[in-house]
Amino acid sequence: MEAAELIRRVRRVELRARGLSNQVFSGEYHSAFKGRGMAFSENRAYQHGDEIRTIDWNVTARMRSPYVKVFQEERELTAMLLIDVSASGTIGSRGSTKRELAAELAAVLAFSAGQNNDKIGALLFSDRIERFIPPKKGRSHILRIVREIIDLEPQGQGTDIAAALEHFGRAMKKRCIAFLISDLQDRGFEDILKRTARRHDLVALQLRDAIEGKAMKLGWVSGFDPESRTLGHIGTGSLRWRKRYEKALAEHQAHLESEMKRSGVDHAILHTDRPYVQPLMQLFDRRG
Repeated sequence: MEAAELIRRVRRVELRARGLSNQVFSGEYHSAFKGRGMAFSENRAYQHGDEIRTIDWNVTARMRSPYVKVFQEERELTAMLLIDVSASGTIGSRGSTKRELAAELAAVLAFSAGQNNDKIGALLFSDRIERFIPPKKGRSHILRIVREIIDLEPQGQGTDIAAALEHFGRAMKKRCIAFLISDLQDRGFEDILKRTARRHDLVALQLRDAIEGKAMKLGWVSGFDPESRTLGHIGTGSLRWRKRYEKALAEHQAHLESEMKRSGVDHAILHTDRPYVQPLMQLFDRRG
């Protein structure tokens, strides 16, 4: 991608993401993803309405008037973006592609985390680890992550979520927030999903396009699978084939949602052709 075009696209994502973060998501993010606990901050004189259990009796005895303990949330957290950059991310029948949606979601989450003084890092993966960006703070760091998502030409074509979660687990020893941003077109990652959710606060944001989930009657068509890079012919005029196709997709989706629930992973579906603000807000509200 030409440098000028890349800068223009990154800037456009930044403006939209920062606007949404400032106006909508920053406070919701803070409520949904809380710190490790409460730490003592200071003593102050008792005021009407203070809870009696917060009175510091040692200081009260010394000062001969009631004083209370004031606590503040231990806020500083680390958030990691686990972003699927496999070939299926190029799909986008209306509006944006899944990769473009992933970049904007990553920016919104990163700016929201930044406004709460949290560190943010990223792991970009396909069927291998494409990039690992250690957590840091700051606008330039966030824009680097967005730039990598937009401009990266992945070496792999397929999707290996299990390998991504394994790498994440090895790299991040301390508990953190992890956003898995993917269309989840993979299988066999259930066990590592559970193990990751036990150690970290894992959230899955599933990306979908309008053409996925519905088999259209188009006669015989040539189909190219961008992940397997194979070309074949499909008889879409067959009602039997269309029903089998849609049934397989529905079963896969039901299995995914069941595994997310069993593993304690918060899960939301975001579409390339629809606004994502409401489903993301609903996810934050469920956690608040």
